[in-house]
Formats: sequence, structure tokens, C-alpha cells
Amino acid sequence: MLHLDAGDWTVALQPELGGTIAALTYQGRDILRPTLAGATNPLETACFPLVPYANRIADGRFMFAGESYVLPRNMAGQDHPLHGVGWLRVWDVDSSDAVSAVLVHTHGSDANWPWSYRAEQHVSLDETGLRVSLSVQNTTDRAMPAGLGFHPYFPAADDTCLRFDAGSVWLADDAMLPTERIGATHFADWSKGETVVRPSLIDNAYEGWDKEATIATLDDTITLTGEGTPYLHVFTPPGLGFFCAEPVSDMPNALNLADPVILAPGETRTIAMSLTVARG
Repeated sequence: MLHLDAGDWTVALQPELGGTIAALTYQGRDILRPTLAGATNPLETACFPLVPYANRIADGRFMFAGESYVLPRNMAGQDHPLHGVGWLRVWDVDSSDAVSAVLVHTHGSDANWPWSYRAEQHVSLDETGLRVSLSVQNTTDRAMPAGLGFHPYFPAADDTCLRFDAGSVWLADDAMLPTERIGATHFADWSKGETVVRPSLIDNAYEGWDKEATIATLDDTITLTGEGTPYLHVFTPPGLGFFCAEPVSDMPNALNLADPVILAPGETRTIAMSLTVARG
């Protein structure tokens, strides 16, 4: 476990567990859902990185540069590989000091992703809050599609409200694969602020969000900012005490539904996420 501290902020990192954030606190209060002691699954942590693709790929199948690819499932109970490779690998600490750290994950071409890459997370704290950048560099000698994202978990109470503006939302089928793009207010009018404790599941990608969302709680107003992330994936599982607002570069199943960002050999793609708290 690696700890960083700055002003009222503390973050704990677990490079050995998928390069995850284990906890983020402000004045001792949990900004992200804390990881339970002894957790061994990144899905039980405060936040994990998505690299080299975000969310699901339908049946693991896609075409790229005239070739057909099939990726294996990477999670029990899921028919579609999801969230990439990095969250299931050990990350190395490239450098660190009291307020920052650089985590690195390198991947050699294999069945899970048939291109080689180098991923980096730059985690930093200051008196305003947390900033994390995530990059992937194509280290293969041929072009590679690339997507990135962050998967933060926030505590959800009856008084927790989420607010952001977006252009549209993607409906999804029973396998949570996108089917149709419709108006952003279909599930909730997030532009006015809506409770995240809901009677039914939302697990959908919002397109064209304004790169800033606020999370109002009894104690704090948290601002989530994304850079290079035109989608915000919202996940509100009923009764579990948390929700996710995930800044991502691409929609689910993007390799089959959209034109992927393509990295030439040696080229890098980078996104970032910041979390701050309004001061009274």
C-alpha cells in the first residue's frame, strides 16, 4: 500500500491490485468508497483504471485493419470481456514522493490483447484535491486501437445527488450493450441534480457530457472533472450503497459501434480525472 498526503487530502494506492486506488479522503471523510481490508478483487476497490479499452466488447469479437479478433472472457459470469487488461494486472511503482506517484503497467501481445503497450498512471495530490492521468502507448510495430477510462466508486446515501449536463444517453440490452442513442433525460434529468439511490439499475453511457459533474452529499460537494473523456458512464446498482460516475474515452462496445482511436507505433493516448471539494 502506498499513501500520499497533501493538506486535508489522503489517497491510498494499491499498485499490486490492478493499479487501484484503495481510498481517498478529505478531512477524514470518504470521497470514494473505501476498499475493505483483505479485498482481492479490483471491483471491491475505490477506483480502478480501464486500459486498453473501456467497458464491454460484445462477445470479445471485433474487426480492425481488415483482421478479425476474438478476446476471451475476463470475468466470471460475464459473457463479454470488459474493462480492459490493466485492472487485472500488477502495476509497478516507477517513482513516488509524499504527494505523487507514477504507476506503470506493461503488456506483451497475448490472447487478451493482441498488441503490446505501456500504460502509466500519474497520481498527484495537492490542497485542492486529486488528479490522475492515464496514458497508453502503443509499443507494437503496427497500429492499435486504444480506449481508456476511470472506474471510481462513490458512497451513495439517500441525500446524495449527481448533477451533470449531457447531450444524449445510450440505451442498452439485457447484456448491457448499447442499442440506441436517445435524449439525456430518459432515466433522470441529471442537469437539475437527481438522487443516485434509485429503485432500478442505470448502467448506461452518457455522450457529450460537459466534462464536469458535481456530487452533493450532506457533508461535501464533490466536483468530478474529466479530460479527454467525452463519455460519462453512470452505474447506480440498487441497494448496494455506492454508485459510479466513470469518465471514459469511448462508449461500451466501441470497437464495433464507433470509429476507434488508432495509435500508430510509438503513439500515446492520455486522459485525466480530477476530484475536488467545494470549500465553504
